[in-house]
Amino acid sequence: MAARSSDGDARREWVPAVLAARDDTACRVREVLDRVGEKWAVTVIAELGRKPRRYNELRRSIPGVSQRMLTATLRDLERDGLVRRTVHPVVPPRVDYELTPLGATLLDTVSALLDWAVEHIDDVDGARAEYDGRQEAAAPG
Repeated sequence: MAARSSDGDARREWVPAVLAARDDTACRVREVLDRVGEKWAVTVIAELGRKPRRYNELRRSIPGVSQRMLTATLRDLERDGLVRRTVHPVVPPRVDYELTPLGATLLDTVSALLDWAVEHIDDVDGARAEYDGRQEAAAPG
């Protein structure tokens, strides 16, 4: 495991206090985390981090996302300044989506989260199976 920096240690100390606070800043931080943590947001950010995409190209690159959910996710990410939507004045209209500079700042974090998930999916599956087995064994028969 890599050594942790003192900056990282200091950040880990104040983050729980921020999230536990009941003030306006804590609420806004939770709102941002909720947005970035939405079901499709991480995938959309990762895909747009590879290259700008047209809507249908983006939809095809994300298996399982519905048109409604992709549209809502893009709209929310655009509202938060993470995604830029560009409409080109051609017939038929062409719409491109890309990360803004602010959205691009999430790429390292999103990539690290995706790497962690790929690396530990078998561990999570094993923990779920173990938990489910304990629940079944404890259930009145």
